[in-house]
Amino acid sequence: MTTTIRFRVKKEVDTPTARKILSLKGSLIAQSYTDIIHFDDDGEDFYIHYFTTELSKREEVLSYIRQEIEGTALGEYIDLVTPASQKV
Repeated sequence: MTTTIRFRVKKEVDTPTARKILSLKGSLIAQSYTDIIHFDDDGEDFYIHYFTTELSKREEVLSYIRQEIEGTALGEYIDLVTPASQKV
C-alpha cells in the first residue's frame, strides 16, 4: 500500500532558499522515498508538492522532512500538510 505525503511551499523565495527546497526534494528521491514529486498551485502564494511512498515508510519520511525543515531553516517557507495522525 502507498500513502501520499503533501507539503506546501511558498512561491516567492530567494535563490538560496530555492536551492534548499530543491535539495530537500532531491534527497527524498535519492533516499528512495519516491520516484517523482508533483506540484500544483495552491492559491497565489503557495504550491502544494506531493508524492506517494510506501505506507511502511510514512513516519520515517515525515520525520525526515521535519528534520530537514528545521535543519535548513525552511520553517517559514514549507509546511507539512499531511497530518501526522492521518489514516490511510
